[in-house]
Amino acid sequence: MKYVITGSLGNISKPLTQKLVAAGHTVTVISSHEDRKAAIEALGAKAAIGSIQDVDFLTKTFAGADAVYTMVPPIFTASDWKKHIGDTGEIYAQAIKAAAIKHVVNLSSIGAQMPEGCGPVSGIYRVEQAFNTLSDVNIIHLRPGNFYTNFYANIGMIKHSNIIGGNYGNNTSVVFVHPADIAAAAAEELTALTFKGHTVRYIVSDERTTTEVAKILGTAVGKPELPWIDFKDEDSLGGMIGAGLPEEVAKNYVEMGKAVREGAMFEDYYKHKSEVKASKTKLEDFAKEFATAYKQ
Repeated sequence: MKYVITGSLGNISKPLTQKLVAAGHTVTVISSHEDRKAAIEALGAKAAIGSIQDVDFLTKTFAGADAVYTMVPPIFTASDWKKHIGDTGEIYAQAIKAAAIKHVVNLSSIGAQMPEGCGPVSGIYRVEQAFNTLSDVNIIHLRPGNFYTNFYANIGMIKHSNIIGGNYGNNTSVVFVHPADIAAAAAEELTALTFKGHTVRYIVSDERTTTEVAKILGTAVGKPELPWIDFKDEDSLGGMIGAGLPEEVAKNYVEMGKAVREGAMFEDYYKHKSEVKASKTKLEDFAKEFATAYKQ
């Protein structure tokens, strides 16, 4: 079959492409960077270089595909991050319709039931809504948990302050996922193409408390007593801005952290938890990868 993959050589799109190519499928990978063309072709895929903000480019690239995998990459320069994410979803939807695509696997997020109050995920809510206007397209929205890999941003904090933390709250239970598990689920859905209508699939690797996160990651890097510190929202905001994040992005991340702390982000997932099969990569598995990155 013929597939188009957005997301360039990202930590989901690259392994997804590798899986599809290995299975003998024809894969086109969209990237905005000309210098990634050779690396994409080295995977055995075709490279389509252009912008996902260009509906004509997308329509031309999507044409003839059996299915498309869509995702909205993080753009930290947007003046209104939620709007940017939602607008990108509208562009995708226009191209999907114009190219007469019949199957779409869309990378959404846990918490995407929230039209407001969940930072960038409330932008992804808008993407889902835009896609769901396509009545004659079969769409599955993949809603993964919080990425383990986001903890790489805490390495400096652990090294220099001997703490790990955020505004998630004390001993709060968090739903996590490994990007490799998302890629595996996306490949499964793309190769089977058994989904009909507009559906949601949650992808979850593990559920752990923030206390357990500190203990497991701390032990992996030789600091078994590493504490999880709960930051106030205003302190989280100031810390992110001080670390160089634009204020718009920092505000959205703080808002998402609040949704984690209050449980709103996981509310819909818990309603469907009995239907969700846990993926294979547990926090202890990721801790080994974290320790390797920590040593670099």
